[in-house]
Amino acid sequence: MPHLESVVEPVCESVFECVGNTPVVALRRLFPDRGVEVIAKLELLNPGGSMKDRSARHIVEAGLREGSIVPGSRLIESSSGNFGIALAIAARIYDLRFTCVVDPKTTQANVAILRGLGADVEIVTQRDHAGGYLHSRINRVEELLAMLPGAIWVNQYANDRNWEAYYCGTGAELNEQLVHPPGYLFAAVSTTGSILGCARRLRERFPDLRVIAVDAVGSVIFGAPAGPRELPGIGSSRVPELCRTEEIDEVVHVDDVDAARGCRELLLAEGIFAGASTGAVVSAIARTLPRLPRPCRVVTIFPDRGDRYLDLVYDDDWLAAANVRRDAALG
Repeated sequence: MPHLESVVEPVCESVFECVGNTPVVALRRLFPDRGVEVIAKLELLNPGGSMKDRSARHIVEAGLREGSIVPGSRLIESSSGNFGIALAIAARIYDLRFTCVVDPKTTQANVAILRGLGADVEIVTQRDHAGGYLHSRINRVEELLAMLPGAIWVNQYANDRNWEAYYCGTGAELNEQLVHPPGYLFAAVSTTGSILGCARRLRERFPDLRVIAVDAVGSVIFGAPAGPRELPGIGSSRVPELCRTEEIDEVVHVDDVDAARGCRELLLAEGIFAGASTGAVVSAIARTLPRLPRPCRVVTIFPDRGDRYLDLVYDDDWLAAANVRRDAALG
């Protein structure tokens, strides 16, 4: 027998070392049509509950390596929840302080998790000129930067390390996991970091891949008119600095109701309990598949899990009210 001292145990030094290596699953129950295969990468299985663990880890660890972030630094970020939670985990692990600027659309579950992780939570309540809260959140970030000398704005909408995290992580893993080439990538957008990072890496191996962005109705990322949106984590009321429209082949807009229905259909068919942006992706795929040529192979990314949306897409009263709002908007 080897001496115990010579045995290396596969023990991670922190929960951040558990980020990545998420599985892919075929959605054959949800999309059973002959000649169609839809493969989903379950980013919702990351330890913080979302794919944002990847960008938070990459941004913080790169900053620590180069010295732009040092232990004791205060990070500030505007987030609807998932990225904020991932940064709060990073702050715990790397002896940092963190202030997260959120708004009333941020779920109570996310606010509770942020506070439980020791983050300072700032909630802006005034809508901006676009009818949302993103500009108001950024204004508050800028105020805090002026009040807190030495504070660091992570700025996921303009930080190239955002898309790099998915190029090196999710996209690289998909290149290893996929044996047969996919024809299409469907991915939800907000900062556009994840879709661009994954697409750039996948196209190195699969150059004919078509990239389809799934955006929210009311989001302005791709030039659509601004409008009310209730679901966090998808869409934006400003165009991210990272966005490169020339790298996107098509955009599908999904409203709150269809995103919620997509979540529920996925749960019933596949037993996958996912968040609102995943529901939007499911709805977009279902809407687009009838016009795609056969055989058709789709790869998609499920960004986060559903437990933080119990009072939104999984709540019958919320869905009924969303239906009423949609009917009123349609006249």
